[in-house]
Amino acid sequence: MILVPGGRGQLGHDLAALSADVRAVSSAELDVTAVTAADLAGASAVINCAAYTAVDAAETDEERAFAVNAVGPGLLAQACASLGIPMIQVSTDYVFSGDGVRPYETTDPVGPKSAYGRTKLEGEHRVLDAGGYVVRTSWLYGVHGSNFVKTMAALESSRPTLSVVDDQAGAPTWSHDLAAGLLELVSVLPATRLLHATGGGQTTWFRFARAIFEELGADPARVQPCTTADFPRPAPRPAYSVLSGAAWAAAGLRPLPHWRSALSEAFRAGVVAPRTGAAPLE
Repeated sequence: MILVPGGRGQLGHDLAALSADVRAVSSAELDVTAVTAADLAGASAVINCAAYTAVDAAETDEERAFAVNAVGPGLLAQACASLGIPMIQVSTDYVFSGDGVRPYETTDPVGPKSAYGRTKLEGEHRVLDAGGYVVRTSWLYGVHGSNFVKTMAALESSRPTLSVVDDQAGAPTWSHDLAAGLLELVSVLPATRLLHATGGGQTTWFRFARAIFEELGADPARVQPCTTADFPRPAPRPAYSVLSGAAWAAAGLRPLPHWRSALSEAFRAGVVAPRTGAAPLE
């Protein structure tokens, strides 16, 4: 049985949907900040999806973010090590500075600029020190939970135009594809323990939003480009956070599909609920 703490989010839902061997539990059912080996009874592996992901809130709530993103994964990894079972920690592109100009390799220097990124990086250290795996991903969206795709769909139905930043580059990742990759990782367990898994290719939030409008059958020209400076946020966002999948492929794992084809597949899977009786925008 593969235990998935924080399993009620978009990634946990997809893991459970893809494998009958997955037991996805909520944070209320299993608090990673107080986990022990006894809580993992019956597990053959652990994929940790529990995380404090409120990037802006973490700037003033770093203690709580640290508990969930660093202390919890460390305790999980230690418990897994004591039982001799593998643990996979899901991490983020935010551990990098975002100042790069080419896809980040797993061996590149890190340098988070936000509290969220700092706490996730510390979680990585603790998991790797205990012999676990770390998989960094980016721009995750899925059928369950809140995400950028659903936000854009909601705005498309309520605004004639909208502005989206065009100076932040990354790789959108459908949670279904990442879930499939994580399950493959559990079955392979390569020697390399730090990996990147994202949708293939790269884009900007602006171009991602236009692609979402295309999938909605809306005019993508209604999405206009703007800069990060136009919409300041409490936590700095990486300007460039494309992650290289070289280590993933070298480990014998199948690359995730290209982000654009994955987006089309996600729409076919119902990432945005079909609309009925909606009046067209004037």
